Amino acid sequence: MFDPIDLNWFISGLSLSVPLIFAALGGLLSERAGVINLALEGMMLFGAFVGVAVSWWTGSPWLGVAGALFVGGLLGLIHAWFSVTVRANQIVSATAINLFAAGLTAALIPAIWSSSGSSDAVNSFGPTSIPILRDLPWIGPIFVDLNAFDYCALLLAPLLWVMLYRTSFGLRLRSCGESASAAASVGVNVIRIRYQAVVLSGVLAAAGGVYLSLSELERFQRNMINGRGFLALAALIFGRWRPLPAVGACLLFGMADAYQLRAQTRGIAVPTEVLQALPYLIGLAALALVVGRRAAAPAGIGQPYVKD
Repeated sequence: MFDPIDLNWFISGLSLSVPLIFAALGGLLSERAGVINLALEGMMLFGAFVGVAVSWWTGSPWLGVAGALFVGGLLGLIHAWFSVTVRANQIVSATAINLFAAGLTAALIPAIWSSSGSSDAVNSFGPTSIPILRDLPWIGPIFVDLNAFDYCALLLAPLLWVMLYRTSFGLRLRSCGESASAAASVGVNVIRIRYQAVVLSGVLAAAGGVYLSLSELERFQRNMINGRGFLALAALIFGRWRPLPAVGACLLFGMADAYQLRAQTRGIAVPTEVLQALPYLIGLAALALVVGRRAAAPAGIGQPYVKD
């Protein structure tokens, strides 16, 4: 039987990994289609902010989620326009979105809530307890406190795997990331596929941000994403641009984050700054493991497509 302390640590790590899962799988869609998306950080931040703002105005967290997903898709559309239509540098476009998100959300906090650091508290999601899962031996307690977003994150990776490797749309999307000109030669609309992938990437990244603000903290705090978008990118690379390994890397980072929180509460004789950096140190170590190995990134990633 599980030790209760270890089980609580696992549940906490699972919750902390959910924002990373959404963002990493969103980045996977975009980069599998050939568009680099370093804007996950800004998309998550905008999603977290809009979710709280709409929920605060309307009193409904679900309307907050809808608003966050809409804004995430809009940011994805903007990034796609710069990257696909204008054929601007994709890294510069993503960096601009990140900087714009950090500046605008910080400026709007005092304008809306008269506070320089955080918003007012808002309604959050309650747990969605499924009797069949809740009553399972040993692992049943894991499902007691999970909400709808947690279940969506756990189901998203296998669904995305099926979409990428078992559907014609997934085949067309992957072909756009490997060789856009070859895909276009057999009738694939590369521009449309890349637009769809980047917009979906923004929606999923915003879902990760709104989960953090509405489910975990129940408020928005300035720069609350705190590098999680880049950590999701690290998980994506460590997972070699495949859904299930990427989710495994997100779970690893989430467990590390849960461990450092538990270590701080127990007063372990390690500087707090070192403990807070633990997930990012593991992320750097994970990236170091793939350096020098055979590249797994799509062959055409970052390359603009010029229609003949």
